[in-house]
This record gives sequence, C-alpha cells and structure tokens, in this order.
Amino acid sequence: MSKLSVKNHDRDVAGYQYIYPVISRRSGGLSIGINFNTNNACNWRCVYCQVPDLTIGAAPELDFDLLETELEDFLRDVLQGSFYERYQLEPEMRVIKDIAISGNGEPTSVKDFTKAIALITRVVGQAKIAEPFQYVLITNGSLLHKQDVQAGLKLFNEFNGQVWFKLDSASDVGRETINHSSVSVKRQLENLISSTKLCFTWVQTCMLNYADKEGVGLVSEGEQTAYLELIEKVRQRASLQGVMLYSLARPSLQPEASVISGVTAEQINHFAERLRKSGLIVSVSL
Repeated sequence: MSKLSVKNHDRDVAGYQYIYPVISRRSGGLSIGINFNTNNACNWRCVYCQVPDLTIGAAPELDFDLLETELEDFLRDVLQGSFYERYQLEPEMRVIKDIAISGNGEPTSVKDFTKAIALITRVVGQAKIAEPFQYVLITNGSLLHKQDVQAGLKLFNEFNGQVWFKLDSASDVGRETINHSSVSVKRQLENLISSTKLCFTWVQTCMLNYADKEGVGLVSEGEQTAYLELIEKVRQRASLQGVMLYSLARPSLQPEASVISGVTAEQINHFAERLRKSGLIVSVSL
C-alpha cells in the first residue's frame, strides 16, 4: 500500500468513486475529500490545475446511495479499521482534520447540492468523529448566486462549515488568463460577499509566476493593489475570516504547465505582510 503524503492527491487512491483521503498541508492531518466531479469537468480551467483530462462542464448527477455507502465505509475504516496502518501515516497525522467537499471540478455545479450537503452532514454526524474537525467547501465561488447553492451553504453553516473561496486575481485579465473564467470581477465580488453572509469564509489564493505573461498574477504590483482593493470592498460590507496564500506543490496537468512555476518564499511572504498590515489574518503554504 502506498504511503499518503501532501504531494499525493490521487482521487482514486482508496478505490472509491466519491471519497478520497488526502494528507493536507494546510490542515495538518487527514482530510477526507468528497469529489462530486467524477467526470473531471469544471466550469473553469485554472492553469495550475492537477486534474487530468480536464473538460469544461458541470458535475454529473450524484448516485446518493453510493455516496452514502462509500462515506460510511470509509469513516468506519478510518475510525475502527486499519486505514492508518495500511497507508503508513505518521502518528501525528492520524487525526481527521476536515471533511472537504472538493475534487476534480467545481462542486457547487452538482445538481441537488443542498441534498448532498444534508447527506454528508448526516452520515458524518452518525460516525461520531472526535472533535475538533471542520467541514470545508473548496469552491471557485462562481455559482454562489444560485438558490440551491445558497440553501446548501445555509445548511452547511449549521454545522460550522467553512467556505474556501478561490480568488487568484482581482482583474478581469488576470482571471481570464489564470482561471480561464468569464465571470467578471464585479460578479465574483458579489458572490464572495454572499458567501461571507452565509458561512464562515476564507479567501484561498494561489500565487504563481507566469513566464510569458508579464504583469499577470499576484507577483505584480498592479495585481496586488487590485487584490487589496477588492478585499477591502468585501470587508466594508461583510466579515471575512482571512486569506490563505499558497503556491504550487505539484505539477500542473494543463497546457500551460511549462510556463508557470511556484513563487519563492520571499515573494509570498512579502504579499502576506501587505495583507496583514490591513488587519487580515493570513496563512502561508509553500
């Protein structure tokens, strides 16, 4: 059995369709991932994405019975079985840190999102995981204006769920280049504000160097200024938990892989300090 590590985010490692284990560098332990996008489809195409054969689209319809069975089985294996031994986890990592709704595409694109949240929280509640652990939704935020998504987030909030909201650029050019997103900065701002009013929300930002796109990405002064201004607009209208800055830990599987690279510690820490000076809580992962 292969050893789990922060560099191995293989969705198929445990042999399930929807459930996958990850050693999370940000959480510091076992993250139980739930992948709605088993078709490798997303409504964005981020240049740093590690999903193979990524296509533009939405998540397929969920098999709710299978999702329930897989989640029950996996939790039983972790809590009562030999999971930690088989995957050779270090003792300090043998703790469930979060249940993360994430995967190979945008999870909020799934039909019946609220029903899925209800199922997950019910099954996890019945398993009686030792506290503290966290529910997390990792999202690009582009669909948070939809009624079913907002209803799901309201339910998520009842379980102290957190939203990790992707924001890699605060300019339309940057978002089109890095995320291949047609969602405007204005729409993303409104969706981010909506998220903060529905759930505890962190902004999650990937910093990278883009070799043939001068001025693109948060290593440029102009991009950093636009980002700071957008975050300030959010804070004027809502409560934001903070910002999670990270860079590339694994190779991209997108066509741009050869022209993007991770930032240096100096680059990411410099921007982190700019954010902290505005009063924000900022975490950094390299």
